[in-house]
Amino acid sequence: MNATLKVLEPSGLIDNINGNQLRQEVANLLEAGAEAILIDLTHITFMDSSGLGALTAILQRVRTKNAKLYLCALNDQLRIIMELTRMDKVFDIFPDRTAFNLAIGS
Repeated sequence: MNATLKVLEPSGLIDNINGNQLRQEVANLLEAGAEAILIDLTHITFMDSSGLGALTAILQRVRTKNAKLYLCALNDQLRIIMELTRMDKVFDIFPDRTAFNLAIGS
């Protein structure tokens, strides 16, 4: 796997508080030189609108650093939110880590 690829595995809810924490974790990874970040959502049980806002802010920050952001393993609730808001067209989303690894070539 690429040395500049970092993986985050949040768990529980992505709401305002946890979304802000996730934003800070991504900012720290970018400052440390990460060129690509995978957020594995396997252990996320629910995301509200502020969580979606946090993911959108994360994507913007990653892009301003000329890095890449990937998401994988969205549960049904997350997938529906992404589809309803058309964010599934904005984010690079993979069904799971295996599909990500095959696509990225790691």
